[in-house]
Amino acid sequence: MTDKISPDALIEAALLTQTEPLTEKSMRELCVPPLSQDKLIDVLAQLKTRWQDRALQLVHTQEGWRFQIVQTAFERLGSLQEQRAPRYSRAVMETLAIIAYQQPVTRGDIEGIRGVAVSQNVMQTLQDRGWIEVIGHRDTLGKPALWATTATFLSDLGLNSLEELPPLTELGELVLPDLIEMQPTDEEEPETVPSDTLPN
Repeated sequence: MTDKISPDALIEAALLTQTEPLTEKSMRELCVPPLSQDKLIDVLAQLKTRWQDRALQLVHTQEGWRFQIVQTAFERLGSLQEQRAPRYSRAVMETLAIIAYQQPVTRGDIEGIRGVAVSQNVMQTLQDRGWIEVIGHRDTLGKPALWATTATFLSDLGLNSLEELPPLTELGELVLPDLIEMQPTDEEEPETVPSDTLPN
């Protein structure tokens, strides 16, 4: 077996074995000598064509390039999971939706829309998943933190930008009230939503 490996085979192997998206810079530098940007574009185009009719497809996200399971295959493979996927409460999903569609927002903004206090557990759950982060502070009394979604959030949903966000009712396949018409509630709802309704 030859020790030489073609750039497209090397990049394909890297994309298939890495758990995080690869940047174009990292893929260019993976080859010796490093690939030019034009050559890398050609390689990625070849890989996209090679995999276009398979259950895995090469996609570009805000974080870089990665292989992603097509939705129909993802739904069927879910039955093979031995462990039950974590479930997110309605409070978590509503908070995520508000941040995603209204960002940047403060906790006060979120509480004003939902009509109830936002618990630290809700915010921590979204931070632990890597979906939200503090991007600054509002120039008002107390300098409250401004929250926004992350590149990881977009990548997990297979999106390149916030403009590609699906309609609000499709986020996590949870039917949420329109944010403007959302009625206040007295307490956090116990209703939960499977996390596997969102791409991993």
